[in-house]
Amino acid sequence: MKTEIVYSKEYLRHDNKGHPENAERLRTMIKDFKKSKLSQEIKIVEPEMLSEDILIKVHSQRMIDQIKEINFTGKSWIDLDTYVCMDDYDIARLAAGGVLSAAEKVLDSEIDNSFVLTRPPGHHATSERSMGFCLFNNAAITAHYLSNKNKKILIFDPDVHHGNGTQQIFYNDKKVMYQSIHLSPHYPGTGDIEEIGIGDGKGYTINAQFSYGMGDIAAKETLKQVFLPIAEQFKPDLIIFSTGYDSHHSDPLGGLRFTANIFGEMIKYYQRIQPKIVCTLEGGYNLNWIGKCLLSQLGQMNDKKIIINDKIDEKTGYETVISDIKKEIRKYWKI
Repeated sequence: MKTEIVYSKEYLRHDNKGHPENAERLRTMIKDFKKSKLSQEIKIVEPEMLSEDILIKVHSQRMIDQIKEINFTGKSWIDLDTYVCMDDYDIARLAAGGVLSAAEKVLDSEIDNSFVLTRPPGHHATSERSMGFCLFNNAAITAHYLSNKNKKILIFDPDVHHGNGTQQIFYNDKKVMYQSIHLSPHYPGTGDIEEIGIGDGKGYTINAQFSYGMGDIAAKETLKQVFLPIAEQFKPDLIIFSTGYDSHHSDPLGGLRFTANIFGEMIKYYQRIQPKIVCTLEGGYNLNWIGKCLLSQLGQMNDKKIIINDKIDEKTGYETVISDIKKEIRKYWKI
């Protein structure tokens, strides 16, 4: 398998040391990667800048102009959670461009898969609003661009927080499927099982609301019984992972009990549906664990499975979640 990491030191310039989403996250992950044997096989490449012509197809001019204005004046805040630094307009476009350039290489079979170590993250950014630490929606921009070139894109989002922005952007779209596992109740308060899309997009949004303490077993069973059978019927040309490590049991902003190993296993399950996979980084704030979670995924992507010593007790109750999803979605898919 030929795997690449897309990364730029420019991503580190988006930084607020007192904020959980800070540059140290990437420094830690790059350090852990370079200490691993995978660093001898996986190449790190620079991202490409996203053009504004592509950006404006997903985000409003008002939203783009707001980030531009702040980025010229220095560090400021869009809301209580979301900061903008000097030059962040270009840095955020470099993050989005990194995902798109990686996806095009994977689709063209130049590489098998790619992990884009992006910052700032993206899945909370809606078409009209930057929020939840996110400026532009990196995964959605790539999915929108490629779907307009007649590619079917599946976005799988295991971040502990529901990707409200990604869901909103594709809620009326059948060319892009959105599947999310997330903690509920939790920020941003969206992602109910009943939220399955509207119009042409009805049945193409699938949400699994996990309760506090659910973990690997709940994730595996939800994938096997619901998400994977639907993905197989959808037949995506590319799968984008909105990878959030804040669903790990140690995360200070979390509440689920995933181990580091489940992140690699989720890659393995989806590879059976479509091996063309691009991961983009969302959340994950425990610096002792995010590098290990990354290695779990990179190992599986590069066909060099890595087992992390990581165990935790988890709560049950996922059977009801699965049953409720099936009732809501079975008229659209065979499950």
